Amino acid sequence: EIDRGLCRACGRCVDACLSEARVISGKTMTVDEVVEIVRKDELFYRNSGGGVTASGGEPTYQPGFLKQLFSQCQSYGIHTTLDTCGYVKWEVMAEILDYVDLVYYDLKHMDGERHKELTGVDNELILDNARRISQSGKPMVIRLPLIPGCNDSEENIKAVAEFVTKMKVERVDIIPFHQLGSKKYERLGLTYKLAQVKPYQEDEIQAFKDTLQSYGLEVSIA
Repeated sequence: EIDRGLCRACGRCVDACLSEARVISGKTMTVDEVVEIVRKDELFYRNSGGGVTASGGEPTYQPGFLKQLFSQCQSYGIHTTLDTCGYVKWEVMAEILDYVDLVYYDLKHMDGERHKELTGVDNELILDNARRISQSGKPMVIRLPLIPGCNDSEENIKAVAEFVTKMKVERVDIIPFHQLGSKKYERLGLTYKLAQVKPYQEDEIQAFKDTLQSYGLEVSIA
C-alpha cells in the first residue's frame, strides 16, 4: 500500500524498488525528439490518411511547443489535429490554428452557469472561440461528451444542436460516459466520484443521436 500523504513526488521510490514495480510516467522532451518519433510512422500516415493529434490535458496551454510541433509535422506532410476544450485566449488559438489541419472541439454544456458548476469556468470564451474557428474555415468536429445527470438533458442536447447548426462543422461526435477510468483512480488512491453512475444503454445513445440528426447534423458515436 502507498501512503500518498507522505509522497513528495521526488521519484526516489522508483530507484529503491528492486522489482521495478514503480515507474515515473512521462518525461520532458523537445519538439525535435517528438517529431523524430512521429516520423517513424510516416508511411502509415500516408497509407491511412492519419496523422498527429495533440490532446489533453489541454494542448493549447503549451502554445509555443504546440506550434513548433505542428509546423514541423506539416513540413513533412503529416496531418495535424488539435483536440481542445476551447478555453484559451483567441489570440493564442489563432496563432496555433495556422498549423492545424483539423480541430476536435469539446462542447460540455450550453448553459453558462451549469458549465461553471461542472468545470469551474463559464462557457462564454469557449462558445466564442467555436464561432471564430468556424468562421475561419478551418475544418472542425464538435465533440459532445455526455455524462448522466450532468449534461444529457433534452434541453441541453437541443441547445447544442441549435448552436452547431449556425456554424460550419464536419460532424458531431457523441462521446458517451463509461467507467473505463475507474481503475486508474483506484490505482492512484483517488476517490472516483462517478463510481455509481451507470453507462448509457444503446437505445439511450441512439436517442441522443436521433435528436441531433433531426437538426440535419452529421452525427457519429465515438
